[in-house]
Parts: sequence; C-alpha cells; structure tokens
Amino acid sequence: MRRMSGFLLVTLVAALYSGCSVADPQISFKPPEYVEEMPAREVEESFGNAGSLFGQGDNPLFADRRAMKLNDLVTVIINETASASSSGKKDLSETSSSTMNGPSVTFGGPSQSIGNAVNKLNNFTSFGLSTGNNNSTFAGSGTQQRQESFTTTVSARIIKVMENGNYFIEGGREILINGEKQIMRLTGVIRPYDIGRNNTINSRYIADAKIMYETQGEIKKSTEKGWGTKVLESVWPF
Repeated sequence: MRRMSGFLLVTLVAALYSGCSVADPQISFKPPEYVEEMPAREVEESFGNAGSLFGQGDNPLFADRRAMKLNDLVTVIINETASASSSGKKDLSETSSSTMNGPSVTFGGPSQSIGNAVNKLNNFTSFGLSTGNNNSTFAGSGTQQRQESFTTTVSARIIKVMENGNYFIEGGREILINGEKQIMRLTGVIRPYDIGRNNTINSRYIADAKIMYETQGEIKKSTEKGWGTKVLESVWPF
C-alpha cells in the first residue's frame, strides 16, 4: 500500500512539474538585437530651399506621401504562401555466409608409426563450421505534402528609423465579432525603397518578419485539449 501511495505521489509531482512546462507556442515581438544596437537617425530640421515646390513642410504642394518619418504609417500587404513536399525511400538487402575448417597435419616421412599418429590426430581435428545464407531485407518509404496560405492587410507604424535608413515597423489589429476575438501582430525591418507609391509594402520585403494571428473565444476553447489531457500526455510513456 505504501509503495502504491509513493508511486502515486511521484506521478502526481511529475505531472505537476511537467504541467508547468506545457505551454502554448509563443512568439516574441522584441526587435532583433541589431535593431536595438543601431542608433536612431538624428532628425534634421531642414526643409530645403525656400520656395521649393518639393519642400517637406506640413502641407507642401508636391510631396512624397510614402512613410519616411518616425510614427508614420505604412500599409503591409500580407500574402504568405508556404508549400513543402518531401519523399524518401530506402531499400536494404544483406546476404552473408561463412565456412571454417579445422586444422590438419601432414607427414611425408618413412616412419609408419608417426604417419598413423598423424592420421589419428587429423581424425580428431577434422571438424569445421559452416553457416548457410543469412538474408536480411528492409524496405521503407514515406511521402509528405503541406501547403498553407495567409492573406490579409494591416497598417504598421514606424517605431525606429535606423542609422542606415531602414525602418523597424510594428503593427497590430484586434477584431471582436460575436464574442470571438481575432488578434494580429507583426514586426520587422523594411527598406524605404520597397515602399510603393501608394504607401504599401508586400510582406515578402520585410526582414526578420514576425507575424502572429490567433483567435480567442469559445470556438478556440472547444477545439483545444484540456490542460489535464495535456499533462497526462506529456508524462504518459506509452
């Protein structure tokens, strides 16, 4: 009885410990280290020559409407498609056989007694070992195909203008529909040259892109395993 109680106690402790380690996948939106280490570009209070049509004042007559300053907005068109296909096949065949004969002694002298002794000795040592053909075969094959796509649009804000002119952007969106919450967040580094005239940029031009999309609500809860099931599956050895 004590052994059973001790086993149950150890199992419970292991389950609680492993339960603490069971966590949903997470993604960190902290900027990459090089973004933090690179100093921000100093703001230059220069609006060009006086009377220029291409000045950078508040409302210039002709100006580039693309994002170029801190806190400017840029529209990110997310159009991600991932597909993978892999296959493997392995065939192994092995055949082995062996033969081993015992040692023998020969004598060519005139002594008949020695010859008889040699023949008797050969009778004792004339044994051998042999194995037949051992065949071993293995055949295995596998195929995997996967295709995913994600398309949406979200606006992001320039958080930092780095010294080399690139922008670190961050954006998010939350939508609540009938008690179901949709959350989207993205971060990454973009070049100002990749921003289109309509102030949009495709997600494929974002370096170190991190994109998260999840839903929260009753539908998500109903399609997920309970925490107890996750704990048992994490410690169940079979």
